[in-house]
Amino acid sequence: MDRRSFLKKSALGGTAAAATGLAAPAYAQGNRTLTMVTTWGRGLAGVHDSAQRVADSITAMTGGSLTVDLKAAGELVGAFEVFDAVTSGQADMYHGADYYFVNQHPGYAYFTSVPFGMTAQELMNWYYHGEGQAFHDELGSIFGLKSFLGGNTGPQSGGWFSKEINGPEDFQGLKFRMPGLGGEALGKMGASVQNLPGAEVYQALASGAIDGTEWIGPWADEKAGFQEITKYYYTAGMHEPGAGLSVATNLDVFNSLTVEQQKIIEIASAEAHQWNLAQFMNNNGAALQRLQAGGVKVLEFPDTVWDAMGVAAKETLDQYAGDDIYDRLRASYNASMAASSSWIQKSEGKYREQRDRVMG
Repeated sequence: MDRRSFLKKSALGGTAAAATGLAAPAYAQGNRTLTMVTTWGRGLAGVHDSAQRVADSITAMTGGSLTVDLKAAGELVGAFEVFDAVTSGQADMYHGADYYFVNQHPGYAYFTSVPFGMTAQELMNWYYHGEGQAFHDELGSIFGLKSFLGGNTGPQSGGWFSKEINGPEDFQGLKFRMPGLGGEALGKMGASVQNLPGAEVYQALASGAIDGTEWIGPWADEKAGFQEITKYYYTAGMHEPGAGLSVATNLDVFNSLTVEQQKIIEIASAEAHQWNLAQFMNNNGAALQRLQAGGVKVLEFPDTVWDAMGVAAKETLDQYAGDDIYDRLRASYNASMAASSSWIQKSEGKYREQRDRVMG
């Protein structure tokens, strides 16, 4: 099914422009410049770093035959406009979180994260050795994209709040920033959910436009300065246990590249994925210690909140059932997650438990 037919037949179709009028990439002396737009403000810790690493790696590994010109959010198009920009040919590729594009198809959420979904390791298992990449390609064939995983934040924090959360009732009317299907689940718990680009979150929290926000984790959150505004920080959340970031190239542009250049984009994306995951995981522990030393109150949601989140998450994920790709993708994702989790719990999980007990 082509993209135009899909948008006519599916109520899930968004407002992306048809992939027509593709602008030719810039050439100079046999070299080619590809414009990459991103969902990240320039300099946002970790996420912008990942996009820049992909761009720099492609440029370096091709010896300059491909030069990637990175445009941060707002420099060419807005953060949430990158999907349309690449499918229409206004830009050649994007780096971003695919759950921003659930209005195009809800299956895209699974390549970032869904509530109570995969950890980073589980996502890699499914994507690289299960059916994840194939489903990414299937969605891409509809929208004119060739996509790869190109970053990962690891487990994200439950977020920053203006008050303590003692039960599910505390979410009623709470103005909270959370994108993706996790945000939809929080909405079902009574929150007034806001979907703001990362570069706009600090000001919204500082002004009182929102009562709380999730962002990423201690390191990126500290860099963003949220501890200057509120001191209630929940370190575990249901919404993004291992959030993947994506690199997507306009399919016509991708097919016009040499086989070697296509492989370089694939490898650069995969390398940035593992590099970015390590970046976040390496920095989060020390950042959390600094936040605590600065007076941040580190908390965990009570079980009653987790239970309510579980009910809301299942309702959210179930509401998209009936779409063929979504149903097949979800079944594949869940089967892979169950298999991976079973082994990880019995091996690494048990080892960590015994290491902490024996070594103190």
